[in-house]
Amino acid sequence: MTIFRSFPWLELFFTLFCLITLVQLFYYGWFFRRLAFYSPPPKEHSQQHPVSVIICARDEAARLVTHLPGALAQRYPSTHEIMVVNHNSQDETRYLLDEFKKTFKGLHIVNLEHEALGIPGKKYPLSMGIKEAQHEIVLLTDADCIPATEFWIQKMQDAYIDGVEVVLGYSPYKKSPGFLNKIIRFDTFHTALQYFSYALAGYPYMGVGRNLSYKKDLFFRNKGFSALNHVPGGDDDLFINKVATKDNTAIVVDPDTFTLSEPKKTFPEWYRQKTRHYTTARYYKPIHKFLLGLYSATHVLFYPLLIASLFFDWRIALILFGVRSITQGFIFHKAMRKLGEEDLFPWWWLLDIWMFAYYLIFSTSLWKRPKAWK
Repeated sequence: MTIFRSFPWLELFFTLFCLITLVQLFYYGWFFRRLAFYSPPPKEHSQQHPVSVIICARDEAARLVTHLPGALAQRYPSTHEIMVVNHNSQDETRYLLDEFKKTFKGLHIVNLEHEALGIPGKKYPLSMGIKEAQHEIVLLTDADCIPATEFWIQKMQDAYIDGVEVVLGYSPYKKSPGFLNKIIRFDTFHTALQYFSYALAGYPYMGVGRNLSYKKDLFFRNKGFSALNHVPGGDDDLFINKVATKDNTAIVVDPDTFTLSEPKKTFPEWYRQKTRHYTTARYYKPIHKFLLGLYSATHVLFYPLLIASLFFDWRIALILFGVRSITQGFIFHKAMRKLGEEDLFPWWWLLDIWMFAYYLIFSTSLWKRPKAWK
């Protein structure tokens, strides 16, 4: 007991704080600066590939009424189709799609009447949609998303230069009053900051199904979702984690390519949504789990160790805190401007502190069994 009391705990905490700050600065300086300073490579000419847009829907009639026209009204003169896979809906989805078909001849409807035993989640309807797609490039979004502009298809497919088989897009949540909205949008921005930056560094690890594109040949060459059928989720992040490489992946952060979603209105609803998302992280490749885990762990420990370090050498502790804050604020400001989240910047310091609680709240999700897509 005497040895425990005499141990130089403050010195240990201060040393750990210094190391953790250096690790955090490494992430911002090596990874996240790539998105902050990203400029798309110059192109001699635009291209127009045939594209199949695929939207999976299950009891989404209310959302399709307001969101589907955004996909159907795209300005893309080349060959394309808008496909909606109606997965055993019990509402008015089928009849609504039939009405849309009368006006929009390019709408392709796939009605699935049964469940696929042993294939939980959205993988079965999405697989059927990809199988039915007429074109090599598939562009995915959800029934509750709407393209920000009529140039979504045009600018997403334009990223397919030679060798590219995967294109990652951004899907922010709509802005509304309230701090919960800021929390949700900051979380979406923070996730995008990571998966875009890692892709630019040669370590692509995920995409979001609300705005994601890849080639049919890549899908079938990797036997679709067969290796993921035991997981209810993962049709976007786990599939990309499996097939994306530093050479076959591109990103698009043009505001014209964003797809907008309605955020949850209450914290319990958002908590359930985020819990489903995090349950797939355990299946990532080891290198990705290490990189993501190290960043999260150092983020969690930063503020507690900062407080402890103030009792050992407050001058050095505050200097390190200042260096990290200036670096982080600079990267956040430039990245937020790229992703159209500039209004969050005045709150970034408070939202960064919130991330300490965020990681603690959602850490248990990593060990929960994923729940099926509705």
